[in-house]
Amino acid sequence: MIVAVDAAGGDHYPKNPVEGALQAVDENKELTVLLVGPEDALKKELENHDYDKSRVLIQHAPQVIGMEESPAQAIKNKRQSSIVIGLGLHKAGKCDAFVSAGNTGALLAASMFILGKLKGVLRPTIAVYYPTLKGFRLLVDAGANLEIKPETAVQFAQMAQIYCQQILKIDKPKVGLLNVGEEEGKGTECIKEIHDYLKFFPNFIGNVEGKDILPGKADVYISDGFVGNIVLKFGESIPEILEKMIGKAAMDMELPQEDLKKITTVLRTALAPFNYENVGGIPFLGVNGVSIVGHGGSSPLAIKNMIKSAVKTVENDVNGKIVASLN
Repeated sequence: MIVAVDAAGGDHYPKNPVEGALQAVDENKELTVLLVGPEDALKKELENHDYDKSRVLIQHAPQVIGMEESPAQAIKNKRQSSIVIGLGLHKAGKCDAFVSAGNTGALLAASMFILGKLKGVLRPTIAVYYPTLKGFRLLVDAGANLEIKPETAVQFAQMAQIYCQQILKIDKPKVGLLNVGEEEGKGTECIKEIHDYLKFFPNFIGNVEGKDILPGKADVYISDGFVGNIVLKFGESIPEILEKMIGKAAMDMELPQEDLKKITTVLRTALAPFNYENVGGIPFLGVNGVSIVGHGGSSPLAIKNMIKSAVKTVENDVNGKIVASLN
């Protein structure tokens, strides 16, 4: 298994991508990583580590796509970037997957342009893990498609169900449509039409509201990318905000330091599922390859888990099962 890693992507390159890649190689003796980025910078970073040189390779890519760059312009003008070269290697069969914590829009655009779509797929999508009381579940779309058509929503549900079955090991994933109310007939005209299409979909449980997400009423939450991204970013803010609020309340109550430490420990343990580092990333569903996107601030742990996600996606032939379900 060879996984290419965008070593010039994210807020903390090349340090975090390199460290995460080395951790992944240490854990999986069947894995080789291909670090893609400016060769001199990668060699300098690797000097700080002991590693198996036969399983940690470098592919020179002199250009870097910044986090704020226009995806279309970046792909057009930076053909020697780590994202473009890394995905090109994947397209050519030189690696089994590509992972990046870099510019999400650029990665999606390049994935669609270089790898293309799986047979039968209308639009690739970004699905993300969302923590619930029942464990991680999927929210899709999380920002790739700000507006979606009914037939596209149905495909999102199909692809997400397969991912849940193969990776999350949920036997019969339930699908819910995020809406402003549970009753049929609620929402915008587009949402109503999507509901009409999904009502015949296996294990569709109908409309679900925002309050239903954290309890885990569904296993797959369908949304357009506009709403989905807002829900995603809100969820990411919860741990830090709650920790600050509870810390302030404890100080106002003048609790002993020992009690405050216990409260902090309990809170951090309870909110651990919200930590993106524990899942790393998830593939663009519908892309003809395995292109994994992660958080821009990914730590080495998050990078390692992105690589593990890529390995699982390949080993479980998620793309092959998606194609079989659509055609």
